[in-house]
Amino acid sequence: MKRSSIIIDGRKIAANIIAEVERDLTDLKKKNIIPGLAVIIVGTNPASQIYVNRKREMAAKIGINSFVFAIDENASTNDVIEKIRQLNKDHNVHGVLVQLPLPDHVDTKAVINAIDPKKDVDGFTIENTGKLTLNQDGLAPCTPQGCLDLIKSVTPNIRGLNAVVIGRSNIVGRPMASILMHEDCTVTVVHSKTQNPEKITREADIIVAAAGVPKLVKKDWLKDGCIVIDVGISRIKEHGKEILVGDVDFEAALGIAKAITPVPGGVGPMTISYLLKNTLKAVYHSL
Repeated sequence: MKRSSIIIDGRKIAANIIAEVERDLTDLKKKNIIPGLAVIIVGTNPASQIYVNRKREMAAKIGINSFVFAIDENASTNDVIEKIRQLNKDHNVHGVLVQLPLPDHVDTKAVINAIDPKKDVDGFTIENTGKLTLNQDGLAPCTPQGCLDLIKSVTPNIRGLNAVVIGRSNIVGRPMASILMHEDCTVTVVHSKTQNPEKITREADIIVAAAGVPKLVKKDWLKDGCIVIDVGISRIKEHGKEILVGDVDFEAALGIAKAITPVPGGVGPMTISYLLKNTLKAVYHSL
């Protein structure tokens, strides 16, 4: 008998997180504190502009002051860092993020690490990365935090389960592995140099696919009854039409996975909800 896979609704879970943020905002406003989120965008990358607008709109919708600073694509690393230094000193700004990717001539590491770790709502600075690795209180990357919530919406206790993270980026893969280890999972990271990755993933109770390769994960990569979190999102042409797909062959995974996130509508909403949650956490760090 074919399994009926649970389609994990990221929008619904994200809405619950945003409702919690709104309740906290009400308490802060009673103290005359209005959180401020500053977003820096360098250049005119169309996808980046869409993401920035979504973040700004959602922040404004729930009552967080949102500031967007557009910097010319020819700006130097020092130009971007100077703007960050100004925002670090601005008491009306509690969270600072730089929209990635940056132009090739800009030193991404230097820019990210110029952000005050207490305002680093993306959780990408060396200090916050170190705190996450050591399981200390800090600001953790938004997408991996959201992925954990999606997993726990299906199986609240994941202690002792085998988890495979596909991809080792600093934004998702590496922090995701740390978060799952802190949940007492046995974690394996599969990447572009891994031999026979499908053999490894077939042993996984949990798969977080974040490689950025459309439909990389096939039916025969999956263990019956696993939980699949698909972080990837790519635009491809199929049957003459442009469609959005993830890193997992969604249709093939249905009936094998116990639960799976759709693309879109799975991980994406969680990322923005945790950005707002991190902004509030940054406010409390500043008090």
